[in-house]
Amino acid sequence: HVQLVESGGGSAQAGGSLRLSCAAPGYTYDTYCMGRFRQAPGKERERVATCYPGEGNPLYVDSAQGRFTISCDGAPNTVDLQMHGLEPDDTANYYCAAALDAWTCASLGTRSRYWGQGTQVTVS
Repeated sequence: HVQLVESGGGSAQAGGSLRLSCAAPGYTYDTYCMGRFRQAPGKERERVATCYPGEGNPLYVDSAQGRFTISCDGAPNTVDLQMHGLEPDDTANYYCAAALDAWTCASLGTRSRYWGQGTQVTVS
């Protein structure tokens, strides 16, 4: 069982920066990928970024490209999302998810059983 614990987030002014972290303490096996999602009130959940431990080539939604950086090459089974140039449209509840295999990772948002508790990001 993979339990994901999130930290970071909070409030920022437009143009500011925030960092989100997510870890799977106690899980000793490798994850296949880890991702960050967000959901704003009245909107569908959106996949923001995905990283593949040890492989590089992270993926980003267009709106995050060039502003957000995802990394899962730090501590094992940890994913960090550094957000710069924040905009009010970035306001949402952010969640991390993990996949243990390629099939789950391909549709991380619908197939993953492992999710963090969520952390609010508010940009004004």
